[in-house]
Amino acid sequence: MSHAKFKNEPFTDFTNKKNKQAFEKALDKVTSRFNKEYPVVIGGEKLYTNEKLHSVNPSNEDMVLGTFQKASAEMAVKAIETAYATFQTWKNVAPKKRADYLFKAAKLMRKRKHEFSAMMVYEVGKNWAEADGDTAEAIDFMEFYAREMLRWSGDQPLVKLPDEKNHLEYLPLGVGAIIPPWNFPLAILVGMTTSAFVTGNTVVLKPSSDSPAIAQMFFELLEEVKLPKGVVNFVTGGGGTIGDILTQHHLTRFICFTGSMEVGLRINELAAKTQPGQIWIKRVVAEMGGKDSIVVDKELHSFNDAVKGTISAAFGFQGQKCSACSRVIVHKDIYDKFCDALVENVKTVKVDDAVNNPPMGPVINKRSQDNCLRYISKAVEEGGTIIAGGNKIEGKGYFVEPTIIKDVDRKATIAQEEIFGPVLAVIKANDFDDAIEIANNTMFGLTGAIYTKNKKRLHKGAKEFFAGNLYLNRKCTGALVGVHPFGGFNMSGTDSKAGGRDYLGLFMQAKLTSEKKIRK
Repeated sequence: MSHAKFKNEPFTDFTNKKNKQAFEKALDKVTSRFNKEYPVVIGGEKLYTNEKLHSVNPSNEDMVLGTFQKASAEMAVKAIETAYATFQTWKNVAPKKRADYLFKAAKLMRKRKHEFSAMMVYEVGKNWAEADGDTAEAIDFMEFYAREMLRWSGDQPLVKLPDEKNHLEYLPLGVGAIIPPWNFPLAILVGMTTSAFVTGNTVVLKPSSDSPAIAQMFFELLEEVKLPKGVVNFVTGGGGTIGDILTQHHLTRFICFTGSMEVGLRINELAAKTQPGQIWIKRVVAEMGGKDSIVVDKELHSFNDAVKGTISAAFGFQGQKCSACSRVIVHKDIYDKFCDALVENVKTVKVDDAVNNPPMGPVINKRSQDNCLRYISKAVEEGGTIIAGGNKIEGKGYFVEPTIIKDVDRKATIAQEEIFGPVLAVIKANDFDDAIEIANNTMFGLTGAIYTKNKKRLHKGAKEFFAGNLYLNRKCTGALVGVHPFGGFNMSGTDSKAGGRDYLGLFMQAKLTSEKKIRK
């Protein structure tokens, strides 16, 4: 069966009454999963532990979405050994057959799209559109990587020699530890997991402890398409306990991680140390933090677009995206006017329980809520002025007002450290060159955007703004699979370019076979 050219999964229009009703039905339907307990699954074997992990709704901490296991160190080791044993057969399965599992899973997920999205509304506090975008991206990753596997497994062009027959093929690496984040708990988890096994590797999947319920739904989908047992082993638990073991074990061949800079650097350090019995250099694919800036020049196509783009990139999903705009750098000539417009615009960003589909929901947990408040008071201490928000919102959820702080010094703490919450710093630039200099003054380099109608400045900014994903005259969030391969520079990670043509190569190694033609 041949597959049409890749195209992105369309987003759902929730202004359409039928779509709205279908989504409400899905929100109701997934609640039947809440009061259940889910096992660790290793090689198809279901395992339970004495210590449990509960997934909680950040909009309402009284609502438990499922009970999961806190896997022990022994289980982590068993998962790696099982994956290693399974790898011996899985690596020989034809690439086309491996790709077919992705096509099947994508088809099923598309059918039940709203159920996956609904779970994310409850589990991580995404509003409907953000959740829908997450599911669409998960479908895209499967469709895209399945086709990519077919491309990578085809004939590779080599320079021809008359008396030799040469062949280059890409082989899988081995066992991978897959450690995805909670903020795109389906899309990134699906992208990382499927890219690893479609290339012929086997994996131990350790979802975030903040989002095991949506991970569980995806794991059940893999069981449903009859992915052989042991190709993906599902292990829930604390990063400290099992994350380190998965990273350090001598049979682990690669670690694919998305999350904070601190954890990413720790993984990189642990992976670099050779363990007894280890016969390879481990590969680390890491996508870490960002401190992303939007630069606003004084000459604009549309002042309003720049304001709206900034608000959307700063407060979409509560600013909990590594691509979120956490700094807007504005030319001094329009600085005051821009600040006033931001304050006016942010009034429309209402905060509520994610089920009610507000512009903004809760932050992920209590720790994150406290963290946001700590950064806000630090900003004021360092001379910033709160012009919108600044407080937490009382209730059963972890709500923080969308917060805008102006007169932030370019070197201030909130201008340098990733907050991962709805806090926007407004920084004044003397001119365009100064703005680009400020944009480049952090240790990160993930996304960025420039708004200007001046062609020369746009060209200069495109060349000098150091970020893996740079957007011109549009917001810095919303990368699409295949359209905007995603990954950043410096402390933002290994520039892995998820959803791009290079990505699957990170999970394979190339073998060249050269045969001399014997003349009779």
